[in-house]
Amino acid sequence: MIDPAKIVAQFGEQQVLAFFLVLARLAPLFVIAPLFSSSLVPARARAVVAVGLAVGLSPVAVAEGGGPAVVRDVFELAALLIKEMLVGLAFAYALAVMHAALTTAGALLDTLIGFSYGALVDPVTGNQSSVLSQLYGLVGVAVFIAIGGDEWVIRGLARTYEIVPLLDAPALGSLVEGAVKGFAGVFSAAVEVCAPVLLALVITDAAFGVVSRVVPQLNVFAVGFPAKVTVGLILIGATLPFVAGWVGDELQRSVGTALQSLKVA
Repeated sequence: MIDPAKIVAQFGEQQVLAFFLVLARLAPLFVIAPLFSSSLVPARARAVVAVGLAVGLSPVAVAEGGGPAVVRDVFELAALLIKEMLVGLAFAYALAVMHAALTTAGALLDTLIGFSYGALVDPVTGNQSSVLSQLYGLVGVAVFIAIGGDEWVIRGLARTYEIVPLLDAPALGSLVEGAVKGFAGVFSAAVEVCAPVLLALVITDAAFGVVSRVVPQLNVFAVGFPAKVTVGLILIGATLPFVAGWVGDELQRSVGTALQSLKVA
């Protein structure tokens, strides 16, 4: 027979505190990280997943950190919760940068082709977005799921407890440096993703500019817009498989960068 009293006795104050601290570290993942924060997933489902992950990671966090001491001061508890949210935010931010680069690449192409005139609601983020920005964002999420990115993220989050245990504080300088590098790399990564299509569209614009000077009576706008749409869609279809490979490599790099930015002060 299973004794309920023994089961309840195993969950003392330390285990409850560890659960809430782990949940605080997980929370930013469901706010800004791709897929985990998607509006396609109902809020109740995300809450259930967050609680389940917190239950599963609590023993890992206690084992790595030796178990948190019983905190009786509300200010000390608040400081621990804020610290855990900061660590989780640093980890989730590195993943959000990858998705931001994809949507930025789509936005650049939308502007050059002309699709930015028809903005729609992005089903992933719930914000207003243009057509190609949604396309690149959805492709990124689809590849993320196909390659098991959610498993990589959970494993990476579990490793954060090896680097920053529950009772240790991260080095703010390292976190700020990682955030600055991630922010600075958004635009360069976006250009890297859409570079072939971007170059073809610029060459197409230059070609029609030369034609307009040679043949002034030609309505370049009426001819150039369909041509740019055709060139853009053909090259986007040809380069999307390479974008999928880029997402896989960037996901590994993002998780590694997030772990490197977490150092104990």
